[in-house]
Amino acid sequence: MIAVIAKIPVRPGTKEVALKEVKTLMAKVAEEKGTLHYTVNIDQNNPDTLVFMERYKDMAALGAHGSTPHFQEFMEKSMSFVAGPPEIVVLDEIHSIR
Repeated sequence: MIAVIAKIPVRPGTKEVALKEVKTLMAKVAEEKGTLHYTVNIDQNNPDTLVFMERYKDMAALGAHGSTPHFQEFMEKSMSFVAGPPEIVVLDEIHSIR
């Protein structure tokens, strides 16, 4: 299993636009077969940072997610609200509980 944590800084005053685009993205991500878990969160210490927590069946599923038209469209739209480069960590999940 692959886990991803992606921190995306958003420009002050654009968080509502960002969250609207994220919700649109998430509706399509829910249909991806290899995507097991996908959440967006607000960093309590930095409310202008969106934190995505993601789980994928394998690296192929992560790659498929990144190449979908809906993800590419989100990336294009994100240029209007992203404040800087994202911080992305890809992890090999060893153990989890539900």
